[in-house]
Amino acid sequence: MGLLGRGRARRFGLVASVAAVLLSAGSVALAAPPAAPLVPGTPCTATAKACADLVGLQAWLFEDGRILRGPVPISIGDEIDPTPPGRYQVEWKAEHWVSREYGTPMPWSVFFAPGGIAFHEGSLQTNSAGCIRMTGDNAEAFFRYLQVGDEVQVHSDPPTAG
Repeated sequence: MGLLGRGRARRFGLVASVAAVLLSAGSVALAAPPAAPLVPGTPCTATAKACADLVGLQAWLFEDGRILRGPVPISIGDEIDPTPPGRYQVEWKAEHWVSREYGTPMPWSVFFAPGGIAFHEGSLQTNSAGCIRMTGDNAEAFFRYLQVGDEVQVHSDPPTAG
């Protein structure tokens, strides 16, 4: 290897050593991306297409960080069958679905969380088995707007004073 080749190898070795020291010291060379802003009046970020507030019993549809629909009233699971908070993606949809577990109709179903959790039409007067129920017109709007892969955020945080 010529003199020029050894110089490059030495510089590469020095850069690799510095990177290893930084990593072993727990330093991160890259800054974390900034958090997406909250959509005003909701607990969800602008990256979501659908948002549910389990404390306020409301849901929204978003496009590019603005509210398209909502807030709409919802009913959710109870202590035995809670609605799971978290960030999800729409997995699949069914216009006319019947629960295999309970044998009850679930019109306009948009499935987004493990265990068959979905947005769908249903009574707002009683708790669900973990799904997010809404009136028929709202369930249809969620069904028609949301697509497989869209982000769904479900929040159970109490509102912050501010």
